[in-house]
Amino acid sequence: MTILVFVGSLLLAMAMGIPIAFALLASGVALMWHLDLFDAQILAQNVIGGADSFPLLAVPFFMLAGEIMNVGGLSKRIVDFALAVVGHVKGGLGYVTIMAGCLLSALSGSAVADAAALTALLLPMMVKAGHDKPRAAGLIAATGVIGPVIPPSIGLVIFGVAANVSISKLFLAAIVPGLLIGAALWLTWAWLVRREKIVPPPRKSSAEIFATFRKAIWALMLPVIILVGLRMGVFTPTEAAVVAAVYALFVSTVIYREITWRDLYGIFVSAAKTSAIVMFLIAAAMVSAWLITVADLPSKIVGLLEPFMGNQILLMVAIMVIVMVVGTAMDMTPTILILTPVLMPVVKAAGIDPVYFGVLFIINNSIGLVTPPVGTVLNVVAGVGKISMDDVTRGVVPFMIAEFAILFVMVAFPQLVIAPARWFGG
Repeated sequence: MTILVFVGSLLLAMAMGIPIAFALLASGVALMWHLDLFDAQILAQNVIGGADSFPLLAVPFFMLAGEIMNVGGLSKRIVDFALAVVGHVKGGLGYVTIMAGCLLSALSGSAVADAAALTALLLPMMVKAGHDKPRAAGLIAATGVIGPVIPPSIGLVIFGVAANVSISKLFLAAIVPGLLIGAALWLTWAWLVRREKIVPPPRKSSAEIFATFRKAIWALMLPVIILVGLRMGVFTPTEAAVVAAVYALFVSTVIYREITWRDLYGIFVSAAKTSAIVMFLIAAAMVSAWLITVADLPSKIVGLLEPFMGNQILLMVAIMVIVMVVGTAMDMTPTILILTPVLMPVVKAAGIDPVYFGVLFIINNSIGLVTPPVGTVLNVVAGVGKISMDDVTRGVVPFMIAEFAILFVMVAFPQLVIAPARWFGG
């Protein structure tokens, strides 16, 4: 009955069109009434306490870094570099999209920001070259999914806080899985374009490739600084977010000089608005997280998954299927905040590595950003690229299947995640 009250009130509020943050508060209040625990002070304390977290400071700073990078020319120079390296290959613009997407993922940590930048920069070029527009848009949307996987990742920060798991370990463990997703997209694109009769542009000379690399070197240094700093223990993930924002601001204003001091107000306001939405969502979800613990919902979920507890792989398959279904109807952040306190006790009881689970959980939630009917990234690509939602959905299907295939390969072979994570983590 407790699960029914929580889930039913949440779905009812969402069906009424109530924003997800307020829907979470409404479901929390409904659960408090059901448990005879309603107290406005407890509600307020959990909302305030939910956002009062030092690790969560990484979210607004990574948001700010992403805004600065897109406006300040860092994204454009990375795309130019990728064009120079692989643009001449058959279907080269698709490979440019994947390569640039992986590089941008190591800068912003946001699927929406990466997808918007790639759509604006590359979709017109791909259509002009003769590529099918829905397929090109689908590739860009699927590539944007890598954003929350390759560190720095806002999704991993939120999961780390909600699950009380080391964010640094999550960052280092997600590098290889993110690259595997990129490889799966690369192979899928190669298969789809093998019969296209598009004449690629001529190969760039070594001097031209070096020139684009020299222009992009400042942007390419940022992920190196962050990953080396985390690996060597120079700074925490929160401090890494501050370093990313300050570095991006310095490069954009002093080196590339594409941002003037007058532009800064608009950039900071835009980042603040996006951060406020995410942080309020986190604060609202903490009420539900507290009540989930009080109501002992995790033990009830453990009971439901009891048949799978003896086999870690089967249990992970069952959990991933549940997350897949939820991801079709809910955005990434609320899914993380709602399911993490429910699933983590199950994962720990089964003896599954929390870092390994966290990486796969975030990958699954990231793919949910391109699964209809919600598909936040699909909406972004459709809006920026001026293409219908149906066309983007049709174009993304083969790439989405490839991403889910890689996810379940990592479920079947955990060492694909665990072994590189141990190597990177020392």
